[in-house]
Amino acid sequence: MGRRTRAVGIAGRYGARYGSTLRKKVRDILSKRYAPHTCPFCAAKGTVYRISTGIWACRKCGVKWAGGAYIPRTGLNKYFPKIVIREE
Repeated sequence: MGRRTRAVGIAGRYGARYGSTLRKKVRDILSKRYAPHTCPFCAAKGTVYRISTGIWACRKCGVKWAGGAYIPRTGLNKYFPKIVIREE
């Protein structure tokens, strides 16, 4: 039974629909989205969660920041390393 979603992994929930190429692309996106991320501010691993598209927060230090849609830090991180949304 465990071999059903070997090729597409987390995207196996779509079954035989949408084609294998699209399911593999979705697999790559979803595996990045649900991976345990590291907080760029306190370096705590696994405490980062997504509030909405592009808004991320850390459970440990409470910092909220703008990131990518599926990953907390994008390629622009080297130009704008720490853009933080602070709520007063």
